[in-house]
Amino acid sequence: MSISVYLLLPLASSRAYVIGALLLKRSSGFGVGLWRTTFVANVMHAVCLAPFWGLGTGKGGGMWWQPVVTSLLFMLGQVATLRAIEKGDVSVATPVLGTKIILVALVSALLLPDPIPLKWWIAAGLSVSAIVLLNRQPTDHTNAPRAASIGPTITAALAAAVSFAFFDVLVQKWAPLWGVGKFLAINFISLAVCSFALVPAFSAPLKRIGRPAWPWLLTGSTLLGLQAAGLTISLGAYGDATAINVVYSTRGLWSVLAVWWIGHWFKSDEQHLGGKVLRLRLWGAGLMLLAVGLVLV
Repeated sequence: MSISVYLLLPLASSRAYVIGALLLKRSSGFGVGLWRTTFVANVMHAVCLAPFWGLGTGKGGGMWWQPVVTSLLFMLGQVATLRAIEKGDVSVATPVLGTKIILVALVSALLLPDPIPLKWWIAAGLSVSAIVLLNRQPTDHTNAPRAASIGPTITAALAAAVSFAFFDVLVQKWAPLWGVGKFLAINFISLAVCSFALVPAFSAPLKRIGRPAWPWLLTGSTLLGLQAAGLTISLGAYGDATAINVVYSTRGLWSVLAVWWIGHWFKSDEQHLGGKVLRLRLWGAGLMLLAVGLVLV
């Protein structure tokens, strides 16, 4: 498989993520709640990755704790991501998650004896500028609750980016020792098992979720599982975390365009924020793409 072909996996994953996020945003309107959404999404991740158990070779060398560590990192990132989606705007949360590519570079430098190039610091500065634009708040008082949610949304999305950055680098480092499919299958099955710890935090049992919410919840969770499969398999099999994350970070651009063009299909009201706000967010997404492109060059 050529490099141009394997990069289609994270590209497809970036688009699947945006649609999945909008679907879960819609399901949150039915009162599903953060913890029940996280539980269902994590179970669907395990379902989507389990069939790849036989992909690759390796025995893990008895390091059973490695997939457990990565599963916990993924769970932290998943909770923070869903918190950002549930409480804030998808067109803010998703571009901020794009800072993961900068963080991947920094984490790689921490775990490997490589210096941090100047262009990475420039890219980090561009990312900060992008966050300022994404933090653009509506000026009318009727949107005060939305404006108040932007700060927590960005904070949660950044926390998710940090967790996922460590996850990506460790998958690249450890998966070949196990066999890509086996490592990822164990990782996401462990994730599903750990998710049972969330049950006491449920606002109500799963069976109390209303019937109208289930199509949105299951479809969104499945899309997130499939996009995770595409991204993590490409990371484990090819190991080019920087290039893969650059392509994957285009989800920031897709998210702004999606809520502008088709957000009403999911009863998202972000397209009513006004052209000025969305244009600034689009500029923010563009700056973030420039930052991650600078890392790749």
